[in-house]
Amino acid sequence: MSDILPVLRLLCALLAMFAGALLVPLGASFYADDGLWECYVISILFTLLISAILWFATRKYQRELLPRHGVMLVSMVWVVLPLFAAIPLLLVSYEINQPMSFTHAYFEAVSGLTTTGSTVMSNLDQLPLSLNMWRTFMQWLGGMGILILAVAVLPLLGVGASQLFKAEAAGPVKDTKLTPRMTESAKGLWGVYLLFSLFCALGYWWAGMTPEDAIMHMFTTVSLGGLSPHDASFAYFKSPLMECIAIFFMLLASCNFALYFIALRKGNWRGLWRDIEMRATMVTLIGGGLLVAALLWAKNVYAPLESLRMGLFHVISVATTTGYTTTDYLGWPVFAPVFMIMLSGVATGAGSTGGGIKMARMLILVKQAKREMARIVHPNAVQPVKLGNAVIDNRMIFSVLAFMLMYGATVIVLSMVLLLTDLDPLTAFSSVLASVHCAGSAMGRLGPSSNYAVLTDFQLWVLTLGMLLGRLEILSFIALLTPTFWRR
Repeated sequence: MSDILPVLRLLCALLAMFAGALLVPLGASFYADDGLWECYVISILFTLLISAILWFATRKYQRELLPRHGVMLVSMVWVVLPLFAAIPLLLVSYEINQPMSFTHAYFEAVSGLTTTGSTVMSNLDQLPLSLNMWRTFMQWLGGMGILILAVAVLPLLGVGASQLFKAEAAGPVKDTKLTPRMTESAKGLWGVYLLFSLFCALGYWWAGMTPEDAIMHMFTTVSLGGLSPHDASFAYFKSPLMECIAIFFMLLASCNFALYFIALRKGNWRGLWRDIEMRATMVTLIGGGLLVAALLWAKNVYAPLESLRMGLFHVISVATTTGYTTTDYLGWPVFAPVFMIMLSGVATGAGSTGGGIKMARMLILVKQAKREMARIVHPNAVQPVKLGNAVIDNRMIFSVLAFMLMYGATVIVLSMVLLLTDLDPLTAFSSVLASVHCAGSAMGRLGPSSNYAVLTDFQLWVLTLGMLLGRLEILSFIALLTPTFWRR
């Protein structure tokens, strides 16, 4: 209990900040004059009330954060914040006579904040602007991570901020210090995120989107979330120019934001391409897009230029875990959708807004496999594993191996649980992969022409757990369940 109280004290500050985020849909409600402003005011007041109660109960428990506190807080944030994010969804859906169940509202909120992009909502074009603004803004908030934002702007979290930063950051970037102070690193990453967001919104507006559409699609492009205020997703616009802008910013967001921060700080952009993970990510995404484009052309699905357009857009969209679509790709040769969903597990960089295993881990695994094969021939040879010029410590290799073991176990167990509910194997396996990768795009009954409302409540809770595990990168959450974590 003594460990949880300081964490709850910090959680109340995060809740207060999250209440401020609800000013965005409140402003959209006033702008659109949709008469729903009271729903957002109630949500803000309730969130602030709970925050105040938590602060009053835990105000005396202030201490230096330890690594265990960081893991606890990050896990609690991604479980608790969707509860409050779901409140406006419940209130507004009731007001517009399309009431949602708590299961659907929590699933939608988790999908938004984890940037998964799965949805149980339909008739999106008819939803109030403020509700669509909240759905998409949640993804923008979750993209860089609400905790990294907190480290950047709340002096309250300045003490022990490194533990939060390491707990929230993805993959091998955890132990990378961009500046001497973690708060400055967090501010730098959010600065890059804001800069990309501004240019993305301006690009969409220039290409012909309305200002509202440009802002909402910016939210879900730079976050690699993929939710759209339109049922037809990007097919609504029928614009190759907008698709090119989306491709550009999805590619940018799929790489480590720390690289952009360092490049901006030093004024040296040539170093970007020297990063092995960035090169591998770009080659995988663009090469995968060209491969699918060639397949579509060879199978006479589209003409050459249309094959290139469709192949590049959908591979980059699905593989970066964004999930925008312009057509139902389940009608393509079966290799294409399976290939895209598999890529969604590896084709984003550590420190990006994407989900999945991360390219850095895959590179480490490949190099470790090559080292083991070399040892079969030369058992006494000393061959360190390197990423670029950096030697990878054996502890990091073991961490990657442990992650992959837990990743495989998670996918298998959740898939088997869904199979127990009589869900067909293709839908079960692909939906679990989509959830754990925080990608959203699945197959079977959950293709681009459908949504997750076809599933039962129990199946949705299984996939909700998958999204949370994927966002927490599995090991952090699993560690909480072990007796060792709670021993002093």
